[in-house]
Amino acid sequence: MTESVVRALYGKAKSLNLSSKKINVVPECVSRLPNLSVLLLKNNSISALPNELLCLRHLVELNLGNNALKELPAVLGHLESLKKLYLFSNQITAVPPDVIDGLQNLVVLNLNHNHIRRLPPEMKRLRHLSVLDNKLEEVPAELGHLTSLTELNFTSNNLPSLPMQLYQCKELTKLHVARNKLTSLPEGIKALTKLQVLDVAGNKLSMFPVEELAARFVLQQDRDMSSLVHRMLPYYPPLPELLANGSCCALCLNPFLTTWLECVHFVSVNKNTHCLWRCRLDWPNICLDVQAHNPTNQPNERPAQLNVLQEYVG
Repeated sequence: MTESVVRALYGKAKSLNLSSKKINVVPECVSRLPNLSVLLLKNNSISALPNELLCLRHLVELNLGNNALKELPAVLGHLESLKKLYLFSNQITAVPPDVIDGLQNLVVLNLNHNHIRRLPPEMKRLRHLSVLDNKLEEVPAELGHLTSLTELNFTSNNLPSLPMQLYQCKELTKLHVARNKLTSLPEGIKALTKLQVLDVAGNKLSMFPVEELAARFVLQQDRDMSSLVHRMLPYYPPLPELLANGSCCALCLNPFLTTWLECVHFVSVNKNTHCLWRCRLDWPNICLDVQAHNPTNQPNERPAQLNVLQEYVG
């Protein structure tokens, strides 16, 4: 019995930290802490969980990150009070639906750095789901039923597409799908009006609101009367009319063109689209040649963002 457990037993503790204790089994006496609400077991060599954990009826948070689990222990499905479950950096290959079905109150599920290919269709009340660095090949359409979901991380998987139903998650504020096999983002994404972060880096997107990125840069630069962009706009007659539709976000105060994207922060977009590479845009930090600020420059020495918008308006 570890010293931490002894102290917990005598003090009727509600929290127990056994992280990095070099243990490969959960001490049996943990089951004698029925009032335990937080149990931290990360950074050990645990490969299974004892059925005695069924006694932990009040457990709210369980951290089993960086252990040796190859499957989700069935006992987890009986921890009905559990709200936060961390299983990152194990060797898990599947998420049995019957285990997840029992976790009626789960709001945070972290499955990062495992070998999972599929997710169960129903995951109840989740708000934060992170499955970074796995082997996911599809996202269940039922994910759209998670109406309370605010953060979703599918970075570094094998996803060729996202289901349209995903855009029923109207509370979503952060969507990370970087380093997958996506070639497009469905139109339905505009239904995510609360989206603040959209990370699609490392995909091969051929359909992306490139014009929105260019417009934001041009609108920002046009505020500066001495900027190259402001001085070049007269050479692009259709653009002032297009940019007149722009506005300023009431929350972040940044300019935008398309309403449904007003507060979205585009992450590492320079790695995403062939169009951006073709135009040689470097987002979000776009460096203009110092010589570009010389009033003697000819009109053909112009920022690529203006070319993008010119092409967009035809």
